[in-house]
Amino acid sequence: MKSSPKSLSGLFPFIRPYRIQVACAGLFLILAAGTTLAFPWALRTLIDQGLGDPANPNVLATKFFELFLVAAALAVFSAARFYTVSWLGEKITADVKNKVYAHVLRQSPTFFETTQSGEVLSRLTSDTTLVQTVVGSSLSMGLRNMVMGIGAMGMLVWTNPLLMLQVIGVLAVVVFPSVYLGRRVRRLSRASQDRVADSSAIASEVLNAIPVVQSYTAETREAERFTSSTAQALGTALRRTRARSVLVGFIIMTSSAALLWGLYLGTLSVRAGTTTAGELGQTVVYVILLASAFAVLGEVYGDILRAAGATERLMELLHSQSDVQSPAHPQRAPWPEKGSSLVLRGVNFNYPSRPTQLALNGLTGEVHAGQTVAIVGPSGAGKTTLFSLLMRFHAPQNGDVLLDGVAVDQMDLNDLRQRIGVVPQEAVVFSGTVMENIRYGKPEATDEEVQAAAEAAFAQEFIAELPQGYDTYLGDRGVRLSGGQRQRIAIARAILKNPPLLLLDEATSALDAHSERMVQAALEKAMQGRTTLVIAHRLATVQRADCIWVLDKGKLVEHGTHKELIAKAGLYASLAALQFA
Repeated sequence: MKSSPKSLSGLFPFIRPYRIQVACAGLFLILAAGTTLAFPWALRTLIDQGLGDPANPNVLATKFFELFLVAAALAVFSAARFYTVSWLGEKITADVKNKVYAHVLRQSPTFFETTQSGEVLSRLTSDTTLVQTVVGSSLSMGLRNMVMGIGAMGMLVWTNPLLMLQVIGVLAVVVFPSVYLGRRVRRLSRASQDRVADSSAIASEVLNAIPVVQSYTAETREAERFTSSTAQALGTALRRTRARSVLVGFIIMTSSAALLWGLYLGTLSVRAGTTTAGELGQTVVYVILLASAFAVLGEVYGDILRAAGATERLMELLHSQSDVQSPAHPQRAPWPEKGSSLVLRGVNFNYPSRPTQLALNGLTGEVHAGQTVAIVGPSGAGKTTLFSLLMRFHAPQNGDVLLDGVAVDQMDLNDLRQRIGVVPQEAVVFSGTVMENIRYGKPEATDEEVQAAAEAAFAQEFIAELPQGYDTYLGDRGVRLSGGQRQRIAIARAILKNPPLLLLDEATSALDAHSERMVQAALEKAMQGRTTLVIAHRLATVQRADCIWVLDKGKLVEHGTHKELIAKAGLYASLAALQFA
């Protein structure tokens, strides 16, 4: 990606709150550069005055003390600059990371259909690290060396214009090859990071699927694949090391040549009596400062370009707009006492990735408060899509969805989703304790309320057998629990939330027959006093529903009780015949 340093302007809103700290960093930077430029002047006075009068040793001591004061000031100002700039880098990077992460969390699922979560994580880690490197180090270093370079060049022009012309010629010989070699080193550095990232990706993928790997006895194959990837990373790293070694050797050799050339010319001037020894020492130090400043600026510019590209990617995330947002003036429906009412009128919806295929086609229906409605149909009929529209993860292209008499697109998103509890088909368990996972449905719940929800979901039995009970750490994605146990944790979470509308998406799919009977009983208790929509492929779990909706290709083709639908001998009857045969 070819980036411009102007892209860093996207960081200005994050820098603005720290104007005072930025001003302090700028002051310390100027003072540090100024004291660095004052060092050659102090060295000149030491040589010309301190060494020029052997009869007065106090002059020599005084000049050395003045030189120490300059060094002490340089140390203090440099330390203050380093701390202030590093502090700014840490704070600004943390603010950017927090802002981008919070913004991504509010994006609709449509965003994640086109943006991989791994890419988002890469931007939050790698890109923010690059930004931190520039804001907290490289940018300050570049500005400091720019001030020093301009100051050193000005002092050289003022003290010895003829020598300055010769120095510029030598610098051209040093700088341009250094910039070329520096670019090659940066390219190889990026390639090396990419190869290391490839190895990490392979390891992460395999470790997350270790049961599958071992079940197919693929341990040796995966180890060899990782070894091959590591070998490629090693080869690239060695090429980068060789290129950097050449760069370092070239800079040392050419800088030494420039220094010796300046010393030679200066020595001739001293022997001719046109220059003092102190002026010679001052000129040599200014030449060194100028050469090092140009070399550093070349490196810093490459870092700035990389950080500019990283900033662009972060700003792309930050400026992305969700296609589902709360209205500017939301309508608030009264909180229902006996469950929510739901009305669907001619709802059409297709996913952005499948614009020509309707997931819901003219869906119309009504669910009364307190009703339990089972939604059945073949795979791809639109059952889960309906739940997504109710939660406003997506917005329908046509039609209306009304909850408690208010269109969901006119409700505040937080208010809408507070009214709905969901138990998904694949239960999600976070890497925390049992207590934290159940309390996720109601953060302010007491321990007693959490335990009551667990008992209602028949989770108390296996929780009591865990090593630390409710304080047991469940590991990444709840790896310490079975599928049925994770499902009961999710059910307890929804029960604790106590919403007026409960959505059950194959809530008992991961349970054995004994656990399913217990959880069904618990769910029947939880359904009392609230509206419940149940998706189920196993028709035995929906026979006691107040009403059954049969979907096919996004349309409501049948509705009624189990007995009524069996008597119609339609799609539901054929599905039931296949299962109960």
